[in-house]
Amino acid sequence: MSHTAHIPSHRKPRRSASKLALRAGVAGGVLGTIAVAGAAGPANAEPVTETIEMPTLGSLDTAGLASAVAASAETSQQEALDQSLQAQENAALQKAAKEAKKAKAEADRKAEAERAEKARAEAEAKAQAEQERKDAEERASRDRARTQLSTTSTTSSNTGSSVSGSDSNGSGSSSSDGGSSTGSSTETQAPSGTAAAIVAFARAQVGDAYVMGGTGPNSWDCSGLVQAAYASAGIDLPRISGDQSSRGTSVSLSNLQPGDVLYWGSRSGSYHVAIYVGGGKYIGAQNPSTGVVERSLDWDTPSGAVRIL
Repeated sequence: MSHTAHIPSHRKPRRSASKLALRAGVAGGVLGTIAVAGAAGPANAEPVTETIEMPTLGSLDTAGLASAVAASAETSQQEALDQSLQAQENAALQKAAKEAKKAKAEADRKAEAERAEKARAEAEAKAQAEQERKDAEERASRDRARTQLSTTSTTSSNTGSSVSGSDSNGSGSSSSDGGSSTGSSTETQAPSGTAAAIVAFARAQVGDAYVMGGTGPNSWDCSGLVQAAYASAGIDLPRISGDQSSRGTSVSLSNLQPGDVLYWGSRSGSYHVAIYVGGGKYIGAQNPSTGVVERSLDWDTPSGAVRIL
């Protein structure tokens, strides 16, 4: 036989340590039980001739143990699942509560904004109504003043005619002078009240320079002069000519009164304005070459006129 040939071992295969320990434990338990029984018995007791067989691991109900373990694992898994579901429910409730709180805050904010907007609109409407009432009262006051002025003018004219007629009985020359004087007075009747203040202010600026955007006191543009003239009588007008000509009531050029605002172009889109001062003349800041001048309507006929007084 070769010295390298495999020689089969005659040793018995080793048993596993767990099996040896289990058998040793069972044997030790049996022997210990017998020894205790022998020691506890009486001295003259008969020798033990019968042995008690202890249960081994193999005799246990492994199927029942497996079922118990499986049931315990299932219970643990169910508890873990229940806890997970509970956590998800709590998180969902918290999220829903936050969203509800946020939605309520947004709704409150919108409601407050709507209340503020409504209050602002009501305040504006009230202020506008009050302004319209004041404007109406001012217009009514001016109409009464015009009516009174017209009545006074008519009375004065009638009185002048009577005096002229009386003078004609005594002297034809006097009659002729009186008639001429009356006609001149009627045609160039001086403005009074608010209109007089406006005309006086405008006439005081004749000769001042024209400067685009000028609002005084020594240089003006057309709308700046009109605005300042009306302000001198306590009346506020917009700064731009188009806005100024949009105020008041339209009047024909054949029915002008001192203080009326003349405009060139369309009423709402006028490019130039001036003040009618009576006698067929107006005062306006014309251009850089002429400055503030007093001109006849025939020199540059306006497109229209508005009466603000």
